[in-house]
Amino acid sequence: MFDNKFDVVVIGSGPGGYVAAIRAAQLGLKVACLEKDTTLGGTCLNVGCIPSKALLQVSEEYAHASKVLKRHGVMIDGLSFDLDTMMGHKNKVVSDLTKGIDHLFKNNDVIRIEGTGSLGKPGEVTVRDAGGLETVLSTNAIIIATGSVPASLPGIEIDEKRVLSSTGALSLNNVPNHLAVIGAGYIGLEMASVWGRLGAKITVIEFLDRIIPGMDGELAAGFHKMLRRQKMKFRLSTKVTNAEVTDSGVTLTMEPADGGEPETLDADNVLVAVGRRPYTNDLGLEVAGVAQDNAGRIKVDDGLQTNVPGVYAIGDVIRGPMLAHKAEDEGIAVAEIITGQKGCVNYDAIPGVIYTHPELAYVGQTEEQLQNAGIAYSSGSFPFVANGRARAMSETDGFVKILADTESDRILGVHIMGADAGHLIGEAVLAIELGASAKELARTCHAHPTLSEAIKEAALDVDERAIHV
Repeated sequence: MFDNKFDVVVIGSGPGGYVAAIRAAQLGLKVACLEKDTTLGGTCLNVGCIPSKALLQVSEEYAHASKVLKRHGVMIDGLSFDLDTMMGHKNKVVSDLTKGIDHLFKNNDVIRIEGTGSLGKPGEVTVRDAGGLETVLSTNAIIIATGSVPASLPGIEIDEKRVLSSTGALSLNNVPNHLAVIGAGYIGLEMASVWGRLGAKITVIEFLDRIIPGMDGELAAGFHKMLRRQKMKFRLSTKVTNAEVTDSGVTLTMEPADGGEPETLDADNVLVAVGRRPYTNDLGLEVAGVAQDNAGRIKVDDGLQTNVPGVYAIGDVIRGPMLAHKAEDEGIAVAEIITGQKGCVNYDAIPGVIYTHPELAYVGQTEEQLQNAGIAYSSGSFPFVANGRARAMSETDGFVKILADTESDRILGVHIMGADAGHLIGEAVLAIELGASAKELARTCHAHPTLSEAIKEAALDVDERAIHV
């Protein structure tokens, strides 16, 4: 039981929602967090970031054991994998972390309410539980943090059996002989990596003429070559117009993106990974008068407030990259704004990571963005093949690239392809957050031998004075 009056009601318990709820409670507010599902954590913890990384980790360990260890003198006879055990590991990780949020809520006196929330009169949120019972909550502030759901394509129906979203791709009972992936973005390439490592033939179909749209072009081109070396096949500049489920699998109908004769492709399973869309179903936005843009995203001002006073929105339902850590930062910022503090998010310092092998990570602007904006910049790069630790690890694929303003030397973008890129990017994020120059990064002492020395060398190369290349 709970009192129906709160200082803040958060709708959604994903990374943005649960972090906003906890931060608001830390600041002395009475907080309720609504969640329609039986577990907390939203897409990220239940069917997104966390389970996908668990499968990426174990499949990479299997691939490493089968292809690399023998070069290091470690011999394994009869190497095999157990898919059920892999899935069990994934499920336990998810279960432990979602229960962990329950524990955090209790420690911070956040009231968890199970049900769907919708807006109505100013200062009110209606909660409907699984049985249809409705309860009206009174609140001073509402934070919408309902996240996103997978997008699809016309003519393609996702059944999570043969035609999969990312959710279905995380729970296959067996390794498909042939997995077709529609979309060469983060999700598609990560899931393709998991099942490709375990033995599936992979065909990636992308409407554009390149993979990972929006990422630095040089990085994307190099990554494309590496994935092809991993036996992934690509059909670029190709659109899928239909998916017919058969007794043995799925038949896709495709044609050139700019028009041409159609052809078919047969696969055991098809993963539709063409992006995500904001989840705003049944929120009562129209009733409350909350404005949305043409993409269905909720419009907010610099303080993350909608056009309706007291109603805020964060994460995937607003503009910007659909990333868990971006939502978390916004959750903290909005809680602080509600309590009169100056919460803020530096959108120029939000990293992105693709957890394939090699990993890709970036922060800041790409060369293409700088060129389009007419910003003069200098570029420095350093290959991992020239890094001692990378050679010792047999992880010599990839490079670090740093882009700096020609006049001020301030770092504008950092792009990494290579082992542990997701960890390495943290240094670059801090550099951009603090407004560091390439020279300052180059002067910073890096432990030897480490992969991070490649960042130092790339910073030196901005001024054409790299040492080890």
